[in-house]
Amino acid sequence: MTLRRSFLKKLAGTSGLLSLSPFMTKVLAEDVKDALVHLNQLSPEEAAKDEDLWHRIQQAYTVSPNIINLNNGGVSPQPKIVQDAVDRYYHYSNEAPSYYMWRILDQGRESVRMKLSEVAGCSPEEVAINRNATEALDTIIFGMDLEKGDEVLLSKYDYPNMMNAWKTRAKRQGIKLNWITLDLAMEDEDAIVQRYMEGLTARTKVVHITQLINWSGQIVPVKKLCSALRKRGIKTVVDGAHAFAHIDSNLTELACDYYGTSLHKWMCAPFGTGMIYVRKEHIAGLWPLIPDHEPERDDIRKFESLGTRSFAPEQAIGQAIDFHNAIGAERKRARLHYLKRYWADKVREHPNIRINTPLSSGFSCALCNVGIEGMEAVDINSRLFKEYKIHATPVKYEAINGVRITPHVYTKLSDLDRLENALLSFANEQSKQSMKMN
Repeated sequence: MTLRRSFLKKLAGTSGLLSLSPFMTKVLAEDVKDALVHLNQLSPEEAAKDEDLWHRIQQAYTVSPNIINLNNGGVSPQPKIVQDAVDRYYHYSNEAPSYYMWRILDQGRESVRMKLSEVAGCSPEEVAINRNATEALDTIIFGMDLEKGDEVLLSKYDYPNMMNAWKTRAKRQGIKLNWITLDLAMEDEDAIVQRYMEGLTARTKVVHITQLINWSGQIVPVKKLCSALRKRGIKTVVDGAHAFAHIDSNLTELACDYYGTSLHKWMCAPFGTGMIYVRKEHIAGLWPLIPDHEPERDDIRKFESLGTRSFAPEQAIGQAIDFHNAIGAERKRARLHYLKRYWADKVREHPNIRINTPLSSGFSCALCNVGIEGMEAVDINSRLFKEYKIHATPVKYEAINGVRITPHVYTKLSDLDRLENALLSFANEQSKQSMKMN
């Protein structure tokens, strides 16, 4: 608290001197560091509700004060420490690109790999660094040895890029795609697993699973599903784009065979950074999307032959992991779930509001989809921004018609209060229009 008072005193003394950015940056950085120390002294449940600490941690981000960004599921902003690292590595590279990029920074990938594997709960020899979940999963989808007539099982709620990749393989090589649907929102693990198991046939070789469904925020019980499929000798490909650094994603415990994710979402790493996981015994048999000199070797690094790319974002993944670890995975998840419940619990009882996402912590976290009776998702989204300056994303897909709301650790409760007021206002308008029509 002494450090906190010192920070406020320093801040008050600079009210007319905001141009002194180096000083302000130092003061803010000291306070964020102090807040992280205090946060780590609390349990996840206690930490989730400590608004003073989260307000101070919010200062680590440089987000706009004029727009409320509730589409962090698309791509998240990076804390200042990560932005600064990208700038530093980028300028360093430009001093002599072919030397500093290839002979110096390229060597730093091994340290980043080790850090990622610790977060993922697996061996560093099973993790490769690339640019996003699409690249990671396309590497897996196009790299597996499948024969004409082999079958792959997917869900209609998988991500479009992944469905398109499988459809392309089916057209080119004659594999067959089978589809299941889910009755979202679902809060029964056994029912979800059973839905997948009912879609299997004697020729099913692969099941593609989205760990956290982007349309609604539904969590799929990957661990239980992968365990059941492994007993049948069926390989599992898990899309963890919205799950990694958001919910529990210990890959050894999940027991999947392949996993791909983006790091510029919940890890808050630089834009265009991602990760691929391949279980050790499958590495030799998976063909790289961009081949290196020995594409059949048993080395995870064969998936990193991308040619010349910017090393700055890749290296700054390390700073993003440090920041993530400073908060703590469990405390972060508890806070994100708390933010979701904070606004959803206030609006869900309205007769015209539909929450299209399970609200329990076992089946959802930050992502939540909300719809309003009588309104299209695109109209809700348009009015949220036009009237309330809230940036979200509309979803009208399969049985879902609503706006996806995704706060992050820097989101203020006052931002969610504004969201609550907007949704209740729209819902009340629909009630009045319905009464007039009747």
